[in-house]
Amino acid sequence: MNEHVYKQFDSDLDAIRACVTRMGSLVEEQVRNALDAFDAGDRELLELAIARDCDTDEMEVAIDDACTRILARRQPTAVDLRAVMAVGKTVTDLERIGDEAKKIAKATRKILERESRSRTTHLAEVRHMGERAAAMLEAVLDAYVRLDAVAATSVMRQDGVIDDHFRAIARQLVSYMMEDLHTISSALDIILIAKSIERIGDHCKNIAEDVIYVVKGPEVRQMSIEGSARESLCE
Repeated sequence: MNEHVYKQFDSDLDAIRACVTRMGSLVEEQVRNALDAFDAGDRELLELAIARDCDTDEMEVAIDDACTRILARRQPTAVDLRAVMAVGKTVTDLERIGDEAKKIAKATRKILERESRSRTTHLAEVRHMGERAAAMLEAVLDAYVRLDAVAATSVMRQDGVIDDHFRAIARQLVSYMMEDLHTISSALDIILIAKSIERIGDHCKNIAEDVIYVVKGPEVRQMSIEGSARESLCE
């Protein structure tokens, strides 16, 4: 590409990355609304989290279209091609995080409609797990904006902690259901909420991998993934 084409590509890519940043902020707000609705039993927040999912879906489509156009017009190679490919994968993960936030809100609504919150269980544990996932999302979005591979690697390591939280909560709730059959419906909804939080962590890890992919290339990203996996096995 000549200098003019390079400048046009950089301008187009900067515009797309700005859209991804706005989408990330929207998804982060959606996740916070869903978690706060679960924590406080706030019906207004849960409905807002559900409604906001349409906005994130529309943004994903718009950004995907922009990526298709830049690939067709600029035909980027090497690091530039990696940057565009990473955008497409990142917005997919952001959209799926939004889907999980909607699931949290819908499960919370079912709990509120069924019975008083005084009978729900393990709220503190799930709230703590949700806070870790929300912090993980904030950190990976910051890493994406700054293209910080070191911060992205740190985010990847946090995913194992959230996985451990989910397994512990699931075990506790299964035992609780066996002791009191009247809690089965709400306990299952709590497990679904915890699973959605765990999936948010997984998608944050995926975005972190994409940041490393852009900055360091596919070989270094794979080394980071394998190193994270080895660390988890040693814990």
